[in-house]
Amino acid sequence: VQLVESGGGLVQTGGSLRLSCAVSGRIFSINEMGWYRQAPGKQRELVAVLSSGGTINYADSVKDRFIIPRDNTRNTVYLQMNSLKPEDTAVYYCNAVIRFTSGGSLYNYWGQGTHVTVSS
Repeated sequence: VQLVESGGGLVQTGGSLRLSCAVSGRIFSINEMGWYRQAPGKQRELVAVLSSGGTINYADSVKDRFIIPRDNTRNTVYLQMNSLKPEDTAVYYCNAVIRFTSGGSLYNYWGQGTHVTVSS
């Protein structure tokens, strides 16, 4: 199983970017999927996470600016980032908590990370 990320890049303050993350490989279900980020010299932090039940948890710093749509048919999650600020500059990591069998254990997977740079 791999998490394949795309998107990211350089954008000016106030601009928008869209990240995507697809789970490749054979799985039973995704319990939770979302995005974290790590800025230079800081710890990795939650950005937005979507549970299988539809609950979405956003970091306070991105509420009303970021949206996390999900394509269940493709095991893909997106991060639509609007009104970007320089403090959003970080490496963004996709995360998925996966089951391989019904009622089986949960396994945690990370993407390779994609850089987002917001210039002032």
